[in-house]
Amino acid sequence: MATTSDRQQTAVKHTATNVEPKGPLTEEGVGNLDKVRDILFGGQIRDYDRRFSRIEERLVKETADLKDEVRQRLAALEQYVKNETATLSERIKTEHDERSDATKDLARELRDASKAFEKKTGQLDDQIARVQREARQQILELQQHLTDDLRQKIDEVLARLTQEATELRADKTDRATLAALLTEMAMRLNNELTLPVGED
Repeated sequence: MATTSDRQQTAVKHTATNVEPKGPLTEEGVGNLDKVRDILFGGQIRDYDRRFSRIEERLVKETADLKDEVRQRLAALEQYVKNETATLSERIKTEHDERSDATKDLARELRDASKAFEKKTGQLDDQIARVQREARQQILELQQHLTDDLRQKIDEVLARLTQEATELRADKTDRATLAALLTEMAMRLNNELTLPVGED
């Protein structure tokens, strides 16, 4: 289906064919042809030119606006990234310093605790050694005291046993003598005692 532009171009060719002489074109003929074209298409061409100019201006303006907006957004994004990077860097530095300080404090506390533990351990060792010496001394003194007491008790018991044995022997001898004497007296009283020859 032929468009309006195609129909117009066909009409121009037809008109040009009818207008153009059979021989070669002269400057006058060419000028006449330009006039005919201007009459037929001049308005549309100028309208197209104006439209193209407006479209081109709008495209240039929108492109410039888009560039400005992209530039602004990139600048804002770059500034945001810089701010966030600076904030993050500062936070990391702060946390690093805090952790370094905490590590130093912890190491110092650990050293202090280790020294205190060693000191306390030394004191406990000294105290345990002193208590052991005192306990051994007390045990030796108690053993000596118990030995002396035991020896004294044994000596006392042996002395008492010796004394009692001596007393028992003495008592036993006296009783036997007394019994023999009493027996002899009884026999004399009963004239039962026979004296050996030569004795009164």
